[in-house]
Amino acid sequence: MLAADGVANMRIAALVGVKPATVRAWRARFAEEGLAKLGKVRAGRGRKSTIPQDKIDEIVHLTRYSTPQGQTHWSCRTMAAQAGVSAATVQRVWAARGLKPHLVETFKLSNDSKFEEKLIDVVGLYLSPPEQAIVLCMDEKSSVQALDRTQPSLPMKPGRAQTMTHDYKRNGTATLFAALDVLTGKVIGQCLPRHRHTEFVKFLRTIDREVPEELAVHLICDNYATHKHQSVRAWLDKHPRFHLHFTPTSSSWLNLVERWFRELTDKALRRGVFHSVPDLIAKIEDYLAAHNNDPKPFVWTATAEDILAKVTRGRVALQAVNQ
Repeated sequence: MLAADGVANMRIAALVGVKPATVRAWRARFAEEGLAKLGKVRAGRGRKSTIPQDKIDEIVHLTRYSTPQGQTHWSCRTMAAQAGVSAATVQRVWAARGLKPHLVETFKLSNDSKFEEKLIDVVGLYLSPPEQAIVLCMDEKSSVQALDRTQPSLPMKPGRAQTMTHDYKRNGTATLFAALDVLTGKVIGQCLPRHRHTEFVKFLRTIDREVPEELAVHLICDNYATHKHQSVRAWLDKHPRFHLHFTPTSSSWLNLVERWFRELTDKALRRGVFHSVPDLIAKIEDYLAAHNNDPKPFVWTATAEDILAKVTRGRVALQAVNQ
């Protein structure tokens, strides 16, 4: 339209924000083909594929349904040697189709006969907690090792990360009992030497002292035999405000305190140096106190229906594989 008004190519380029060569090319195409074909991309434009489709199909099929001899999965180089293409080509094919043979994700579907009943019970406590009650996610982190390094660690400095020896000395173990308040994110914790029913009852007494008397206590825990011991049941009979809710077997992901255990490990244990079990316990208690000074709850959002639908899809997929 600007050209029809007599505007020069240089001026048109400046007005519409392109180069003069682009203006000349579009004017020439308009003169050659007219307005009807101006909005269509010409056939044959763009870089042609340098790898045939049947070769791409071969790479995808090999990736999904085979493994290299003596190995568990393909790499770009092993696939490139097998398919007769470059490693960069294999990488592009995998990236375009979301194939990641170097990664593996873990999962396990619960075989609990009461899976649905337990799932609905626990998720219901997360999404709609009862009034005048506290919901606690409880579990034990057993056999936490007091690991000491064989040589002193070197501090971080510009150009070099902190270093520590790959080997270590074992100085004993402790068990951390923890109960996460779903509403506030605060954690009631206690380190004990073992995780038998006697230690569990002792931790229940700690919870009983920490939680206000007017609140009912709904405790989410796993199916560990300790939690169902005769001594535990006897203690619970004498403390009727306590209500235990069990997660389905093989469903630790349903217990939010496991998420807190992961943070404890990442932030306080994995890179820690502990000269003794008392030193380990003291540092765990320091982390616990720091966390409770500024707690942040883990917000559960998945409904029981969504989880059941996902589990159903998983069972169907497993059944198809087994067949």
